[in-house]
Amino acid sequence: MLANFIGVLFDGLAYGSLLFLMSVGLSVTMGLMNFINLAHGAFAMLGGYVCVMLLSKLGVPFLATLPLAFIAAALAGLVLEKLLYRRLYHAPHLDQVLFSIGLTFMAVAGATFLFGPTQQPVELPSWLRGQVSVLGLELGAYRLFLTGVVVLVTVALWLLIERTRFGAQIRASVDNQTAAAGLGINVGRVFSLTFALGSGLAGLGGGLGIDVLGLDPSFPIKYMVYFLLVVAVGGAGSIKGPLVAALVLGVFDVAGKYYVPQVGAFVIYTLMVVLLIIFPYGLVRRKA
Repeated sequence: MLANFIGVLFDGLAYGSLLFLMSVGLSVTMGLMNFINLAHGAFAMLGGYVCVMLLSKLGVPFLATLPLAFIAAALAGLVLEKLLYRRLYHAPHLDQVLFSIGLTFMAVAGATFLFGPTQQPVELPSWLRGQVSVLGLELGAYRLFLTGVVVLVTVALWLLIERTRFGAQIRASVDNQTAAAGLGINVGRVFSLTFALGSGLAGLGGGLGIDVLGLDPSFPIKYMVYFLLVVAVGGAGSIKGPLVAALVLGVFDVAGKYYVPQVGAFVIYTLMVVLLIIFPYGLVRRKA
C-alpha cells in the first residue's frame, strides 16, 4: 500500500512537472504581457512533432531533439509575434481569445494534413525506459529524467526573470511601456523575446511529453484546459505559483484516476474550484 502511494505520488509530481513546463510560458504571456494566448498548446504540439520527426525520420538522438524543439517553437513564436500577435496587445481580451483560438484550429488542421490524425509513435532510448531502484522503490526512469529537467529549467527561468537585466526590462516594460521606452529599453524587442521564450518552453515541454501525454493533432485543444488551470490556480505572471499549482493538480489528477477511476478528471476540477474560492487571485500574485 505504501509503495503504491509513493508510486502514485511520484507519477503525479512528474506529470505536474510536465504541466508546469508547458504552462509557464502561458503564465508569462498572460501575467507579464497581458495577452490571453489560447494557442499556447500549438507551440507545445510543434515541439512534439519536431522531436518525433527528428527521432523517427532522421535518427537524431533524443537528447539532441529537445533543444531543437525549443528553438523551433521559439522561432515560430517570434515570427508570429512580429506578424500577428503584436497587433493585438492592446486589443480587448475577447479579440485576443478569438484570434488565438482560431490560430489553434489552424494548427490542428495543419498538423492533421501534414502528419495524419493518428497518434505518433515514439521510441525512447533504452536508458530512459524501464524502472530505476531508488531507496528500494521502483520508479520510472523517464519520469525521473523529466523531473530533473524541469527542476533545472525552473531554476534557470527564475534566475533569468528575477536576477538579470533582461528580467528587469520585462517587468519595467509591462508596468509602464512609455517610461521604459524613455529609459532606452526597446519594448518591442523585449516583448518579442519574452513571447519567444514562452513559446520555446512550450515546445520543450511538448517534446518531453510525447511519451507521457501522447501526440496527435488534437493536442492543443485536449490540454488547453490543463494549461489554463495551472495559470488560473497558480497566478499569472509568477513562476512559483504555477509550479505549486501544477504539482498539486498533477498529484490529484493522477491519484484521482488511480484510486477513483470512475470519477476521472473530475477531481482536479473540484480542486480548482476549491482553490480559487480560497485564493481568488491565484496562489501567488505577481509583485508590482
